[in-house]
Amino acid sequence: MEACPFHCIYCDQVKISGHKKLPHAEEIVLIVEKYLSTIRSEQNEVEVGFFGGTFTGLKPNVQESYLEMIQPLINSGKISGIRISTRPDMIDEDGLELLQRLSVKTIELGAQSMDNDVLKKSGRGHSADDVIAASKLIKKRGLRLGLQMMIGLPGDSMEKSIHTASKFIEMGANDVRIYPTLVINGTALEKLYLKGQYVPLSLDEAIDITTKVLVTFEKSNTNIIRVGLHPSEELLNNKGLIAGPFHVSFRELVNTKIWSNLLESVCNKKSASTINITVPENEINYAVGYKKANRKMLESFFDKVVFKTSDKLKKREFYVDYH
Repeated sequence: MEACPFHCIYCDQVKISGHKKLPHAEEIVLIVEKYLSTIRSEQNEVEVGFFGGTFTGLKPNVQESYLEMIQPLINSGKISGIRISTRPDMIDEDGLELLQRLSVKTIELGAQSMDNDVLKKSGRGHSADDVIAASKLIKKRGLRLGLQMMIGLPGDSMEKSIHTASKFIEMGANDVRIYPTLVINGTALEKLYLKGQYVPLSLDEAIDITTKVLVTFEKSNTNIIRVGLHPSEELLNNKGLIAGPFHVSFRELVNTKIWSNLLESVCNKKSASTINITVPENEINYAVGYKKANRKMLESFFDKVVFKTSDKLKKREFYVDYH
């Protein structure tokens, strides 16, 4: 957090990332080598990511020292490239020149919202126009653009979240991440929550909004890297989480909801007692649902529910037989 001068109301990167200080450049190589030893050699697309703060907010010599330590791993073919995350208002031509020269392939921007009122209420310190400007600079250099959004921020709504997703697509985002807003101990958002001035999304509300946002991205073939926060042990042990729609299987819940919406259309065959549903092989778990939620829903309409798989079906495709 040394690189970020702002105090967004929801943010406590120490609790989210589990790290309190910047590592030395030499430590980074040791960390990377440790993880490389766990990856099979045939998995040849391996990237190093600098996350958990504002990378371009670091002094240029610090950025350079970190990136230079990775170059031998790139030259040897062990690493294919580097990705970093940063703020939209901390992107400029000189900084991009440094990043590109030292093998950065992807830049992710913590945009969070494309609604200026939401950004202001969240203490982001940048505007939607800053996101657009930074995205243009990144795309102009041929770098891969990642954009991160949060749902449920102060002043946010279903409509504003979908607007943010649409703007991300319009800006040419290659990768996106979707995070529900959580109330973390020690943040300004916690104070608002305790005063009754902020109400977090319920888990069901977060799933509904994320479902619509995710489908919006899928229609444009935008790569969705992550859905839901991947927290530190401190959050998992409930030491830092005060309130909000956290679930360790959040993405699975969202995919279950997507399939629930699809399967609701097959429940109107009142004369049938058995339904056979064929789905893509890699989506069988989502079709059946988290803790078999979709199967149970269908069993309230049919005496027998049978799921089958096919490697010929595309994502979200399915067909049914009634008996």
